[in-house]
Amino acid sequence: MPDLKISLITVSFNTENTIRRCIQSVISQKFKNFEYIVIDGGSTDQTIPILNQYNDHISVVVSEPDEGIYDAMNKGIKLAKGDIVGMLNADDFFADDTVLSTIAEAFTQPNLKITYGDLNYINAMDSVIRRWRPGPYTLGIFNLGWMPPHPTFYCKTELFYKYGLYSLEYGTAADYELMLRFIHKNGVNAFYIQKVLVNMKTGGISNSSFTNRIKSLFFDLKAMRDNGIRFPLITLLAKPLGKIGQYFT
Repeated sequence: MPDLKISLITVSFNTENTIRRCIQSVISQKFKNFEYIVIDGGSTDQTIPILNQYNDHISVVVSEPDEGIYDAMNKGIKLAKGDIVGMLNADDFFADDTVLSTIAEAFTQPNLKITYGDLNYINAMDSVIRRWRPGPYTLGIFNLGWMPPHPTFYCKTELFYKYGLYSLEYGTAADYELMLRFIHKNGVNAFYIQKVLVNMKTGGISNSSFTNRIKSLFFDLKAMRDNGIRFPLITLLAKPLGKIGQYFT
């Protein structure tokens, strides 16, 4: 395997109940050629003391106020020194100890710039309640409401400098917009890893209230219009409908 280095970024804010398992899933990885960057939003609970217990395993820790999760991700990307960048939210954890090995192996393919894989949603009891199996990317599939699971999304670092970072003007849809921009608008090749890479806790910000759901739809629509989705209103309807099957997979 070529000497590819992965920059893994975790964003945290008052995550004392979950950050330890997240970190443990990182340091247990068999693949060791990675740097681990934690961008904290100025936690006031026990998050920082927990992070301090892992100083030997974390390359960079930044703890300061930010403008939200995507601003924090951008801070991490600017600090990244690896060939590949990926995100692991503080509430989430790797599915097993071979995830980074699998991702690194995928990037040995010539000219590959992006990978993504499968994701499980888990509840407070660690039971799987949804299974996101996006399948292979095909040209134009974003028009049908498709998207890859962002927590499984890894890309060459160079793409951020060529096409830009996460744009805060898209609110909670900033991750969706970035993947649209990279893959759909600019035609970057994306490879599907048919394997569960991440276990993700349910209860994201965009679904926390009716108002946030409406805002999320607005941001999705803006992302679609700005990145060449053919019929954005139809795609906006198709996007949530495509999630129904995740409960029955």
